[in-house]
Amino acid sequence: MNTRVSTFLIDILAIFIFAVLARLAHNTPEDPFTFINILDTWWPFAIGVLLGTALIKNEPNPRAVSSGAIVWLGTVVVGLAVWATRNSAVPHWSFILVASVMSALLLLGWRAASNAVARKSLD
Repeated sequence: MNTRVSTFLIDILAIFIFAVLARLAHNTPEDPFTFINILDTWWPFAIGVLLGTALIKNEPNPRAVSSGAIVWLGTVVVGLAVWATRNSAVPHWSFILVASVMSALLLLGWRAASNAVARKSLD
């Protein structure tokens, strides 16, 4: 599989995990943990991944942490902007912080681990 395609798919999966964790953390009787609610949380951030991926299309290594940082910024900005638009409100600072940190851990973490394994295999 093409590195760019597999990188995009891993990023999409990482943000899906982000959405699952968010829905688990905010599971209530009024807003239960369902597949539809997971998708509802996921899609704005997935659009951000798509935008971020488009921004790194000319980067030589899409799996570099620096490329991941661009994807992460696109993901957070678009995801939170869509949330703000849908809710007609600026997200609470704690939501901005948690969404930013968790998405960074997921989008940058797998890249850092992958690069460490690749370096180790060269030794």
